[in-house]
Amino acid sequence: MAQALSELERELRALQMWSVEPPDARRLASGEPFCVDTLGFEEWLQWVFVQRMGDLVAQRGLLPGAAQLTPMGEQAFVHLGRRQQPLLLLLARIDQLSRQLT
Repeated sequence: MAQALSELERELRALQMWSVEPPDARRLASGEPFCVDTLGFEEWLQWVFVQRMGDLVAQRGLLPGAAQLTPMGEQAFVHLGRRQQPLLLLLARIDQLSRQLT
């Protein structure tokens, strides 16, 4: 999982969808799935998912359950056209790994 998270970061950076500055705390505090009311999906992946999953993997903690990132990615990244394919493949891989590790 750690390798897949690293690859996700690389792909988001390559697509120029990786931010240097974090969103403010209010935007991160959303109670909605994927923080859809306050963050773009790429922001949620960076500032919530990658960080939390990375911490769990490093601590060898239990994963919270099977991720279902691909359907959200298909909607959120449609504007990328064909460039979304490597990103969607990574999300599908993370979904599969999360099912295996829970």
